[in-house]
Amino acid sequence: MSDYMVKALAYNGQIRAYAVRSTDTINEAQRRHYTWPTASAALGRAMTAGVMMGAMQKGEEKITVKVEGDGPLGIILVDTDAKGHVRGYVTNPQTHFELNEQGKLDVKRAVGVNGTLTVVKDTGLRDNFSGQVPLVSGELGEDFTYYFATSEQTPSSVGVGVLVNPDNTILAAGGFIIQLMPGTEDKVITEIEGRLTSAPPVSTMIREGLMPEEILNRLLGKENVKILEKMPIEFRCTCSKERFGNAIISLGVKEIQEMIDDDGKAEAQCHFCNAAYQFSLEELEELRNLAK
Repeated sequence: MSDYMVKALAYNGQIRAYAVRSTDTINEAQRRHYTWPTASAALGRAMTAGVMMGAMQKGEEKITVKVEGDGPLGIILVDTDAKGHVRGYVTNPQTHFELNEQGKLDVKRAVGVNGTLTVVKDTGLRDNFSGQVPLVSGELGEDFTYYFATSEQTPSSVGVGVLVNPDNTILAAGGFIIQLMPGTEDKVITEIEGRLTSAPPVSTMIREGLMPEEILNRLLGKENVKILEKMPIEFRCTCSKERFGNAIISLGVKEIQEMIDDDGKAEAQCHFCNAAYQFSLEELEELRNLAK
């Protein structure tokens, strides 16, 4: 089963909603970074929220999400676009703790409760949009909810979840974002709040086999939901040897010559996907010549 996301309206356009199954996508991130369970849950939650936020954009617009708490996990960085592509990494992927008091992976302890959530939107114009809020829980779902309410003035409910198998692979991952449009009726808000309170965790719904459409039906009522679009999502990195080569050129002749003199070769590794690119002596000499 491939990962995908749905965009929807509900209650005659008063509600905008997104839901996603991201199990395979987060599994790919886990495989590339060899994240341990708690780190997988944190990275998976951030990537799941990020890919839905990317779907709110248009054309070639992109989003970068940065979670920087005071926990041992370090920084979480996620890149995503409007086409369902997402990539991400954590500073310390081998971070894990015992389950918390609720019997769940202790993401809060890994991320930390003091820090910031930053969202940068690259719209292709000269100036990017940037919004930053303090972390309010470290569980990430609540933190993204607070971001939407504070930075974008859009009352929202964000649910993200990741379940991890005993062998560290991902059992289930997914999420939803439900947003109130301007002028939403009070009775609609009250009804949705009740539905959200009584609904099981999103990772449980995915483990039970619910598809993104069915998640929204569970949360909002099938009779109220109108699906607008279905979009495949996947882990995809934009790195390449050419890009790293251009980065080496930008270092200048002196530094490239030092690489040649010291090692006679170079290796560059992408933080986002862990791909490694080798540059031979001849390639470095060519890059040095281009830097002149």
